[in-house]
Amino acid sequence: MYKHILVPTDGSKLSSKAVKTAINLAKRLEARVTVLHVIPPYEPPYYEAMMVYVPVDGFDPESYQKITEEHARNILDAVSELAKSAGVTCATSFVNDAEPWRAIRDCARSSKCDVIVMSSHGRRGISGLLLGSETLKVLTHSKFPVLVCR
Repeated sequence: MYKHILVPTDGSKLSSKAVKTAINLAKRLEARVTVLHVIPPYEPPYYEAMMVYVPVDGFDPESYQKITEEHARNILDAVSELAKSAGVTCATSFVNDAEPWRAIRDCARSSKCDVIVMSSHGRRGISGLLLGSETLKVLTHSKFPVLVCR
């Protein structure tokens, strides 16, 4: 059946449910797992009333990149340890992308994954339209089977 599972994670409690599901599935199927964390681009702080850029000490693009990459490594290391303790082969990766769904789809393609296991907040109605759903975008823009955890 499935031999290579992609599981994107942002480190949240909800995405940890998808991580655990992916690892359990991989163990039962004797599959391997690739774990992906997507780092959003640096957004400089602005003063809203006049849309003026306000520099903040210690929060420049280089600092942002360093902090977010360290955060990504911490998340991915924790997942890697979970997989290792379950006896599942695990690769980890992080990328910078303004559109997480695209990074997820591209990683699934380049890693030759069979299935994507990801979480969803299950937003409906106006909040779903306004906030969007990365899960829905992955479902819409990829040809991979997607197991959605809620």
